[in-house]
Amino acid sequence: MSETANPILAEVVRGNWVENRHRGAFVVVDGAGKIIASAGDIDRPVFPRSAIKSMQALAMVTSGAIDRFKLTDEELALACASHQGEEFHVAGVTSFLGHIGLAAGELECGAHAPSYAPARERLRESGHQPTALHNNCSGKHSGMLAVAEALGVPTAHYVDRDHPVQRAVRAGIELVVGEPLTVDRCGTDGCSIPTWAAPLRAFARGFARMATGEGLPPDIASAAHRIFDAATAHPHLVGGTGTLDTDVMRAFGGRLFQKGGAEGVQCGAVRNKGWGYALKVDDGNTLASHAMVAALLLAISDPDAAQREVLERFATQTTRNVRGLEVGVTRATAAMAVGA
Repeated sequence: MSETANPILAEVVRGNWVENRHRGAFVVVDGAGKIIASAGDIDRPVFPRSAIKSMQALAMVTSGAIDRFKLTDEELALACASHQGEEFHVAGVTSFLGHIGLAAGELECGAHAPSYAPARERLRESGHQPTALHNNCSGKHSGMLAVAEALGVPTAHYVDRDHPVQRAVRAGIELVVGEPLTVDRCGTDGCSIPTWAAPLRAFARGFARMATGEGLPPDIASAAHRIFDAATAHPHLVGGTGTLDTDVMRAFGGRLFQKGGAEGVQCGAVRNKGWGYALKVDDGNTLASHAMVAALLLAISDPDAAQREVLERFATQTTRNVRGLEVGVTRATAAMAVGA
């Protein structure tokens, strides 16, 4: 199936007219790889970006970093995070680095201002400049520095594709997705680490296997369970105020792991069902991906009333103009209402 043949899974409506349409693909699988539901081309390799930080965090297990440093659940949650640079995120990453005997200067993710507007404004008013601690990937990078320390290798250039840290990260991902990650489908992520493309179906299966432990070595299965437990117990660290990842995981109280990535990728697991899911918006639109994953979860996660309310808020998102008037919506199409 060609990319252009992917179905329309979200649309933007302004007034009484569809202004824009977003095509994409999604798949839901169990731990054995059996497809529960899908639409579009699920075999086309895609870059998962930050949606697989929990898989990247498995290197902290294989390297021995979790045991050596006795990493806390809060630190594991930050290793999975795309945080907004809120004060508690910065404090958490600072503590994480101190715990492993390092400082912010070791981070190679680069600096950017907090993505949470109030935190960005407070930083501006303080007269201080953003640092790497504010980078939304600083928690993941702290985890990778812990891997370097546990392996006894230099921390410098830990973001490079051939550094022992990135080889350990790559091997962990390959183990859970059951798919080789090859250099002919490799790019550089926004935070400077390698990002590896693989079929959407493989990432969904990887999340199902992390949720169930099916087909994984016992230590990896146990670690995946703990990583999911840590992230779902501390969802505010994974995203932040008002984010989809945080609000959805908080509403589901451990039953659901959810993580978004750049360019319209969303992945996760309905843990009590043992199902993994992955979706990609062809044009990379983030709001469309939010609408799509919320609609998908409405269909497959058996939400209660409170959980449904949270999901519906993201499945249909109001567009307001500069005067605050409601002028349209971004919403999922009926193609996302699988099993409904």
